[in-house]
Order: sequence, then C-alpha cells, then structure tokens
Amino acid sequence: MGRLQKLSFVFLFCLLISVLAFIKTEEFTVPKNWPVPAYNFKNNPLNASCIALGRQLFYDPLLSKDNTISCANCHLQYTAFTHVDHALSHGINDSIGTRNAPALMNLAWQSNFMWDGAINHLDVQALAPISHASEMGETLGNVLQKLRTKQKYRTLFFKAYHDSSITGEQTLKAISQFMLTLVSSNSKYDSVKRQQSKFTSQEKRGYQLFKTFCNKCHNEPLFSTYEFANIGLPISKTLNDSGRLRLRITQNANDAFKFKIPSLRNVEFSYPYMHDGRFKKLSEVINHYTQGIQRSATLAPQLEKPIVLSSNEKVDLIAFLMTLTDKRFLFNPAFGYPK
Repeated sequence: MGRLQKLSFVFLFCLLISVLAFIKTEEFTVPKNWPVPAYNFKNNPLNASCIALGRQLFYDPLLSKDNTISCANCHLQYTAFTHVDHALSHGINDSIGTRNAPALMNLAWQSNFMWDGAINHLDVQALAPISHASEMGETLGNVLQKLRTKQKYRTLFFKAYHDSSITGEQTLKAISQFMLTLVSSNSKYDSVKRQQSKFTSQEKRGYQLFKTFCNKCHNEPLFSTYEFANIGLPISKTLNDSGRLRLRITQNANDAFKFKIPSLRNVEFSYPYMHDGRFKKLSEVINHYTQGIQRSATLAPQLEKPIVLSSNEKVDLIAFLMTLTDKRFLFNPAFGYPK
C-alpha cells in the first residue's frame, strides 16, 4: 500500500470513527413502548456541543435582568426540575409570580407548554420566563449582548454552530436541546414494565386503583395526556386564576379554569402541587379528588362521578405513585450544574 493510499485509509477510518461517535452521543433514544415524540428533531438535530451550550445557558443567571436568576432557580434537578421552596415562582427583585413552576421532563412528547398552554413550541418556551417581569425580566436582545461579551460563550457557540456571532435562534434552540435530554424513564414502575422487578402487594393494589381512577388523565407511560382540564379546584381569591381563559389564550368560555395536566412521574419530589402550589402533600391532593371537587360547567367529565377511597386505599395509591420516582434522572450528573 502506497503512502497516499495509507493516508486515504487513515482519513476514512477517522471519518468513520467520528461518524460512529456522532451517532452514539447525539441520537435521541425513545424508550421502548413509548409513543413517538411530538418534537420535530429535524429542525433542531441534537448534538453534544449544542446540548453542552444549552446546559450552560440553563444554569446561567446572566439570562436575567440583574444577573441573579437562572432557569435552574425555579427548576431544580433534585426536585424533578421544579421549585419546592415556594408555592409560586420567584424572580428578580424578590418578585413573586402567579403560578407554581412546572416540572421539566419528557418535554419531547409535549406540544404545549406553561400551565395554560400559552407557548406552543419548545424552541420559544424560554422566551416566556426570560421576558416575564416577575421572573427574569430581561429581553432577548439584552441577553445576546451580554453573551457576546463573554469569551466563554463565543467559544461555546462556535463549537455548537461553527459560528460565534450568537443569535437568538441559536440561543433558544440550544436551551431546547438541553431540555430535550431531560428524559425520565427509569423508575421502579419502568423496571416492572421491563420485567426486571416486581411491585409489592401494596404497590400492586395501588396500581389497580390508579388504573381505575387516574389513568384517563394521567395516561401511561408518560403519566399525562398533556391536555387541559378543570379538576374542580376552589378558585383562589388572591390569584383569581381562570386558567386558559385568564389571558384569553383560547377566548373560549369552555376553557375556563382548565390547566395543563402534569405528569405524575417523580411526583414524590415535585411538590407543592397544582398550578398554584396549594397542596404540599400527596395525601392532600388525593383528598381533593375524593372530597374537595367543586362542580362547574367546565369540570372534567372524568370527575363527574365521585371518587370513593378508603384510608387504606389512599395509602396504597400513594405507594404506587412512589414507584414513579426515577433517581437516575434526579441525580444524573449530565443534568446538573456544569463544571
């Protein structure tokens, strides 16, 4: 083999290795027996450098007006990427928001975001908290100006996009890429479904109760339909939040008091519960469904019939919900603060 042939062979071999590495590190894996994601990856194909950039942005308070609040302030990894310290989200200048920070996981399977579905694409979702006066209170233009002054970000953007100009589209899509990697699919429930472990007798009883009373709205395996429903919560006199009708999201009276159905995955760690964080314990949530529902014209049809559970059945149901905890997700170093 001549020198030129050897060089060609080495080049092709290195190219092949790089392609294989690309496939290994950048492919989005759909868990077995899960539905097809709603997100169109063709418009924002994942790659390791973009994910790393998005992770850095997610944890950087530079995205806020006074450089004090990052996405992670309201979305903490160890609590399923939500905020357990406060019922309502907190922002710059000690501002208090009007809703509880939703947990972030399995976002690739969702088409609408926020409690009222005001955002219909993950690639623009970050704009909402960045621009909200009670959250980060900043403009995308100002964020870009700050990023461009940092050599670290010029380097990260060049690695991700082969371009260090730093645009709004690049910034938002990078944040999306990191959030798309937040897949939770390794709870005990998943292990049972893969026939790698078994439910206890109590968990099994709870699972049967779940399938009887909860599964229509919290559909497996994502444990949500991600639709919107009025679950009969008494209206908070302080917030007076009418859900999708409040900001005229749909301008349809039939959407009054409807909020997005959250996933129950990692529900053990994602308290406080409901759009306004009114419940701190799962037992309070279950008590609402069994004895606290308020009837109204838009109440979810699944809740028209009373739910009756004994005290033992409530404990069994909670035991099953504990099997949805995914500690590999909650403590995955790839999702934590970048070092």
